[in-house]
Amino acid sequence: LSYAWIFNEYPSFVEEDSRRFVSQETGHLYIAKVEPSDVGNYTCVVTSTVTNARVLGSPTPLVLRSDGVMGEYEPKIEVQFPETLPAAKGSTVKLECFALGNKIKLRKFSGVLEIPNFQQEDAGSYECIAENSRGKNVAKGRLTYYAKPHWIHLIKDVEIAVEDSLYWECRASGKPKPSYRWLKNGEALVLEERIQIENGALTISNLNVTDSGMFQCIAENKHGLVYSSAELKVVASAPDFSKTPMKKLIQVQVGSTISLDCKPSASPRALSSWKKGDGIMQENERISLLKDGGLRIANVTKADVGTYTCIAENQFGKANGSTHLVVTEPTRITLGPSNMDVSVGESVILPCQSSSGDLMIRNIQLKHSGKYVCMVQTGVDSVSSAADLIVRGSPGPPEHVKVDEIKDTTAQLSWKEGTDSHSPVISYSVQARTPFSVGWQTATTVPEVIDGKTHTATVVELNPWVEYEFRVVASNKIGGGEPSLPSEKVRTEEAVPEVPPSEVSGGGGSRSELVITWDPVPEELQNGEGFGYVLALRPLGVTSWIQTVVTSPDTPRYVFRNESIMPFSPYEVKVGVYNNKGEGPFSPVTTVFSAEEEPTVAPSQVFANSLSSSEIEVSWNSIPWKLSNGHLLGYEVIFFLIN
Repeated sequence: LSYAWIFNEYPSFVEEDSRRFVSQETGHLYIAKVEPSDVGNYTCVVTSTVTNARVLGSPTPLVLRSDGVMGEYEPKIEVQFPETLPAAKGSTVKLECFALGNKIKLRKFSGVLEIPNFQQEDAGSYECIAENSRGKNVAKGRLTYYAKPHWIHLIKDVEIAVEDSLYWECRASGKPKPSYRWLKNGEALVLEERIQIENGALTISNLNVTDSGMFQCIAENKHGLVYSSAELKVVASAPDFSKTPMKKLIQVQVGSTISLDCKPSASPRALSSWKKGDGIMQENERISLLKDGGLRIANVTKADVGTYTCIAENQFGKANGSTHLVVTEPTRITLGPSNMDVSVGESVILPCQSSSGDLMIRNIQLKHSGKYVCMVQTGVDSVSSAADLIVRGSPGPPEHVKVDEIKDTTAQLSWKEGTDSHSPVISYSVQARTPFSVGWQTATTVPEVIDGKTHTATVVELNPWVEYEFRVVASNKIGGGEPSLPSEKVRTEEAVPEVPPSEVSGGGGSRSELVITWDPVPEELQNGEGFGYVLALRPLGVTSWIQTVVTSPDTPRYVFRNESIMPFSPYEVKVGVYNNKGEGPFSPVTTVFSAEEEPTVAPSQVFANSLSSSEIEVSWNSIPWKLSNGHLLGYEVIFFLIN
């Protein structure tokens, strides 16, 4: 049950504090010092902790007396715990203590001291001290520890032969210490000279069949008891080899020691004797009759070959079993394998000459490295011979290739050594790849030759503002290995362009035009963002240049228009490059002619001369080059008849 109090009406419950306390032992409500706010009706509520059912008592009014004033006095302990309180192991102990009076203080705890999982070390004397300015009061009590019996050692079912002895240990813990008693088939066990109980342990000597039954050990103290049950079977039987037959054939080698077992089931245990063939065996320096009934022969010889028979006997009968012993010479390996050191792809033969054959491995691989053991095993013995096979191959790929520093034309790389495949790495090479390259290309490095102990290198002669990947290949005396995984992609820094456009030429176009053409610079040679072209031109013989800018890096031509351009006039032209980092070089100066026009004058000094009745020779003076306005392709002769 649990207790609570309603103040005036539900759900206003009394809250416990330093003045108010509800005892869960008695259900009473205590108020240390009544105040005007405490006046009202109080109703007791009792709740079942099992069913949660709730019952309410009748309301009890609390009124203040008007005929006096409460004075101050020393504490009076109204709720206290018993002088002696037994507590069970593992339980939760609650000690209640509450005092009436003015401004009372309980040392360290409130009205309830709770001790969870009570143990033996928690037992002892406890004090509740209540005090105020007028004095103090003390309540004392003692907690005592107890524990029901608890098994430490249980008894188990046993099957024992007649005339043997039984020892059953039955042990439990508890407080106070448990006592023991035994039952057989539900009744108290009758003690006699053969049957004894000491400290809970049961001993029965010289067992007979009537001792069989169901036994119970009971451990008890005043707080409870526990049972442990087990069955005793006392068996009596003649020797029987059906469950543990002797081996039909045993092979041993000359010089060894052999033990022949003879373990028939029998109750009581059988006595054993041995025969070889028809003769009874006697002990000597090589032959021993064992306590468990077996036979041991030391330093076996060929003369020990034969059939051995064990005769087992007790008062209920006898039986026998036989084993045939074969003696052989030790097995030997005449030619065993030897250590070998080979390269990947070769074929090897590991010899093992005895009764088995050789081992051949074709196209040997690194995974075939290891220790090989040739083992010859017979029914008598086994021999072995071992050899180490070392397979050497080209190195595994280097690991963790990374770019530590990147500049406009160089990159600092580092990596870690991969597997050496049993052959030390003697050199490394670096390969690079860009979006513009055809696959992986061998990179130029410093140092030029990277030895096997070096794991860093500087790649040089890179193009600025190009995205690169790098990988590393290790080599040993077997050859080059698989390349590493590529590094992360990195871009070189920008730089001033160094390559001008090629194939600068031009010509053609329309009137008053100068057409200039070139092959654009590839993206991998532009060296940075903001790439374009600077065009410079001037009439042949003039010293100053006219410049203009083409901002598109893919543009292959430019048309310069000016009314002052004379037809078919020679101009000196060059094309330069620039990007955000600055201007680069110009191409070599080349001569380009402006657009052609039709000739402006006709030939002069035209003469005609009759050569025959069907031929006339026409001649004239050619037009000067300056008046031709272009490459003169030819002349047109026009004639007509006069009647």
